[in-house]
Amino acid sequence: MARSKKLALDTAFRRTIGVAAAVSVLALAAIVIFLCTQAFPVLNHVSLTDFLFSTEWYPTDDPPVFGIGALIVGSLAAAALTTLIAVPLGVLTACAMHCGMPEGLRRIVKPLIELMAALPSVVIGFVGMVVLAPWLQNTFNLASGLNLTNAALMLAFMCVPTIASISEDALKNVPSALREASLALGATRWETLVRVELRWAMGGIGTAVMLGISRVIGETMVVLMVAGGAGIIPESIFDPVRPMTASIAAEMAEAAVGGEHYHALYATGLVLFLITFVFNLAAWYCTRRLSLKSN
Repeated sequence: MARSKKLALDTAFRRTIGVAAAVSVLALAAIVIFLCTQAFPVLNHVSLTDFLFSTEWYPTDDPPVFGIGALIVGSLAAAALTTLIAVPLGVLTACAMHCGMPEGLRRIVKPLIELMAALPSVVIGFVGMVVLAPWLQNTFNLASGLNLTNAALMLAFMCVPTIASISEDALKNVPSALREASLALGATRWETLVRVELRWAMGGIGTAVMLGISRVIGETMVVLMVAGGAGIIPESIFDPVRPMTASIAAEMAEAAVGGEHYHALYATGLVLFLITFVFNLAAWYCTRRLSLKSN
């Protein structure tokens, strides 16, 4: 009797998990279908090539011009510069928490770092506008401190806590036998970290980077406030940019429902979704390969 009850509970649990997974897949499919139905009508007014590669975005002209090439470059530039800043800083912070500070201090520092991830993006945007922008403008003699560098620094500030916290957890989960064997063979603590623990934890660190940078690609408020808002292809890290998320957030309220501008913004969102999906897929593949190599 007890065994049959356990089997029934196990069956019910598996069915519940299956239903939850199916609902998630259906919800994602519904979002994709909705985006496609709202985005594709823009192709009646502009060719796909012009929409993706043209750098001219003038939705109020007559006729309107829709080209998101500069917006795509702005989004990718912000994500790339943020990655260059956030990944080394996040991983080094994780290494410092793992073996560079006493346990009592680590128990204080790690919750504080994780608390930084809970800061509202609008607060981080205000810091970029009020504190960082004037400093950049005065230090580098710029016309404006609202630019690509400002956006990348603020986005890095947002994703470093995620990268550092998850990377530190991955390092902590390295089998103690590997660590002890390395130390017993004469390796120093830092040699053990670099040659043993980091290699073993590379899969978890890759996951941390994927989660952090995924948030950066889809972030709206920070880039809307500090990126400068210029729909141009940046020639330096101090040029203003306008990522796709900022353009959608700034213009959606002004677009007439069902109009060309409305559909163009949905098409921009669809492109952003595809870029994020491809990035996550590539990151998942690389993380899986690194995990297999470390094992």
